[in-house]
Amino acid sequence: MKKILITGSNGLLGQKLIDLYLKSNEVNLIATGCGNNRYPHENGYEYVTMDITSLEQVQKIIKKYKPNCIINTAAMTNVDQCEGDKFGAENLNVNAVEHLVDTANQVGSHFIQLSTDFIFDGQNGPYKEDDQPNPLSHYGKTKLEAEKIIQGKSAKWSIIRTVLVYGIVHDMSRSNIVLWAKNALEKRQPLKIVDDQFRSPTLAEDLAIGCQLVEQKEAEGIVNISGKDQMSIVSLVERVADYFKLDKSYIEKVSSATLNQPAKRPPLTGFNLEKSYKVLGYNPRSFEEGIELLMEQLTTK
Repeated sequence: MKKILITGSNGLLGQKLIDLYLKSNEVNLIATGCGNNRYPHENGYEYVTMDITSLEQVQKIIKKYKPNCIINTAAMTNVDQCEGDKFGAENLNVNAVEHLVDTANQVGSHFIQLSTDFIFDGQNGPYKEDDQPNPLSHYGKTKLEAEKIIQGKSAKWSIIRTVLVYGIVHDMSRSNIVLWAKNALEKRQPLKIVDDQFRSPTLAEDLAIGCQLVEQKEAEGIVNISGKDQMSIVSLVERVADYFKLDKSYIEKVSSATLNQPAKRPPLTGFNLEKSYKVLGYNPRSFEEGIELLMEQLTTK
């Protein structure tokens, strides 16, 4: 039986991967994260505490389990936080990746890394896998640096780039752009939303399926996995309002320059998904189908 180790299993994607792999029951699953396990069920997998910034812990755990595949979902992903804590961002997004890659090589693991549209400057989106990166933010720079380490050192690797992931974790400890917009508009709160940034929002369940397809097919190299609908951020919020029949007059369009955010954002990203369609058979939901799934999950909580 194939052995899969997930890092960052307390995060959104980590939890969706556990959901997915437990359904198939065809792998030996090891979930790792910092602190206590936040996944609500304990059967069908093993949870181990592992701080990936510690080379000692990484070597101890990975050499013990010798997984066939490691899926690294752990990262500092808050773009402005990375700008304010550059050391922390480099430690988690770069140094920790090097620990994982070096140790994966020692035990012969296929290493799968999650990366981002923020490695691009947003001047020529949507992007293909072989387009030239040019990150604007420290977050984007750390994720690109990690990609270079993997391509330079990893014996067997895959890099999955994604865009603006949304979804619901089991303990509801984190919000996402869809629920945030819905809740604010229900309270009739005025929202200032940028109209000059374009993304392809990605349902966490779809991203998990993409990761599993890469693992199962052992598809090496870079692949884009995201939502299929490209839209401006303000259009995203308007589509949430339309779905729930909420008043769009509370939405004010603004330029991103007016927000004074610490980190620069690329204006136009999104991905060309042809490779993921052809090589993996990836088939993402529409944005409205994603909202529908979120609402189903909320009603069962």
